[in-house]
Amino acid sequence: MAAEITGGGESLAFRKMHGLGNDFVVFDARTSPLELSQAELARVADRHFGIGCDQVVILLPPPEGADVAVRFFNADGSKAEACGNATRCVARLLFRETGKDRVVIRSLVGELHARAVGDGLISVDMGPPRLDWQDVPLAREMDTLHLDFALGPLSDPVAVSMGNPHVVFFVEDADAIDLAALGPQIEHAPLFPERTNVQVVQVLPDGALKHRIWERGAGATHASGSSACAVIVAAVRRRLISGRSSLLHQPGGTLRMAWRESDGHVEMTGPAAEVFTGQLDPAILEG
Repeated sequence: MAAEITGGGESLAFRKMHGLGNDFVVFDARTSPLELSQAELARVADRHFGIGCDQVVILLPPPEGADVAVRFFNADGSKAEACGNATRCVARLLFRETGKDRVVIRSLVGELHARAVGDGLISVDMGPPRLDWQDVPLAREMDTLHLDFALGPLSDPVAVSMGNPHVVFFVEDADAIDLAALGPQIEHAPLFPERTNVQVVQVLPDGALKHRIWERGAGATHASGSSACAVIVAAVRRRLISGRSSLLHQPGGTLRMAWRESDGHVEMTGPAAEVFTGQLDPAILEG
């Protein structure tokens, strides 16, 4: 695992990892406590003045019944309840550290079970979606299968919570949507009191899904695991695909997604990679 994080003004050890280009800075605080403010987390994530990432991941001592606890933070330093791609990255580290091929990761949304499935792929049980308007949450009661919401060419979305809020728009051509312009407006729309992740999805002729992402607190990202979970749930609920599984093509690559009928959990399978390790000068955090 990464070297210990040290205090007293000394450098902070970190790992840079990614899942399909959705990239993370991982700090290991299992043996040395680490407290970073929202501004400091944002500084770490800054691609010009910090290390640069979509999210910061902090490993914490394992609670009973789990191999590790984790906390996820968006690029703006705000809390992220769940992150599927980061979960695969953490699982990869634990597989190598422990020799196990199955691990349990405790997040703010509960236990996430990950297993190695061969060819460098990792499958994560992301748990069940939450589909009630209060669980997303929305600002008022509404049918989450057909939200009364529209902006420009986007309308009639599906709302899903995977422990964090998502709104999914199905379109004829995902590439034609100006996500950079529309994403921030939807993220901060009054209907979403905790802001929302924004998904734009095209159903391809072979039944696969083409998916673009505007991530709450991070902006456009190459991939997002919790977003992929929301998309497969929305596609199944709308009966836009045959069955309950599909390939999902994000800008950074492809995930295998399934919404299991047996227990209602969403399963995500994809790769995770370590890019480099390094030491962060704490002076950088001062801005």
